[in-house]
Amino acid sequence: MSTNPYRGRFAPSPTGPLHFGSLVAAVGSYLDARTQGGEWLVRMEDVDTPRNVAGAADAILKTLAAFGFEWDGPVLYQSSRFEAYASALAQLRRSGLAYGCACSRKEIADSATRPAVDGGLAYPGTCRAGLPAGREARAWRLRVNDDEIAFVDRLQGRVAQHLESDVGDFVLRRADGLFAYQLAVTVDDDFQQISQVVRGADLLASTPRQIWLQRCLGFATPSYAHLPVAANAAGEKLSKQTLARPLASEIAAAELVRALDFLGQAVPAELARATVAEVWAWGLANWSFAAIPRQPAIIVPLA
Repeated sequence: MSTNPYRGRFAPSPTGPLHFGSLVAAVGSYLDARTQGGEWLVRMEDVDTPRNVAGAADAILKTLAAFGFEWDGPVLYQSSRFEAYASALAQLRRSGLAYGCACSRKEIADSATRPAVDGGLAYPGTCRAGLPAGREARAWRLRVNDDEIAFVDRLQGRVAQHLESDVGDFVLRRADGLFAYQLAVTVDDDFQQISQVVRGADLLASTPRQIWLQRCLGFATPSYAHLPVAANAAGEKLSKQTLARPLASEIAAAELVRALDFLGQAVPAELARATVAEVWAWGLANWSFAAIPRQPAIIVPLA
């Protein structure tokens, strides 16, 4: 068990190669950890197995190494953690906080009365009091209430949600039998003793659900900092779906400089001709968390 008070992590999903948006999150979390004498772990969030791309996990690790990242300890793969997630779900079921849900997506769409904060539909609570006669559970959900769940993000400021009205009882285990992201990430952050979560602002709306899960499971709540995400001209987050260009290891130093600039760092002109090692040396000596833009997204020109 580590005695270091700072433990951060970078947690990509192996659904394709890393791109510039991934690099921003990796650089921000890495420098925040290293400049505070902290540990930086890598977790492969491959719990959503149908979306995984063969070979992507190995390619991600090779790219991180080529870009000069050094992580502490072995990589944690969520695909090896199903027993831990099942145990957490069993605990929530025993405490009466998790219940079976028979609703299909169409049924939820037909009965939902309001949108959820993450763009979906707030679950209307159809199965909260028990399954309808003749129906079997398809998924498992976590009971929420309408108390305010609030936290102060180190970058985005105070964030608050009322889960019952903003999200509804949310899924822990899906109808296909796979564990949901919210459960997996909460269990793994506790298992890895993560004290500081530095990630993209696209996950900001998920954080109150994770804090609620932490409370239900008796876990500590880490500190959060949600970095601005890199977006295209349409305001869409760079991703495989939006045709983001994969990172090119042969121009790693230039890409690192570009990420530092995106994060508001006062990058000197001469760093454009630096090596990867020189870029990291500059970043570690000059990192300024205070300089990071306090906004959820920044449009970047396509390169």
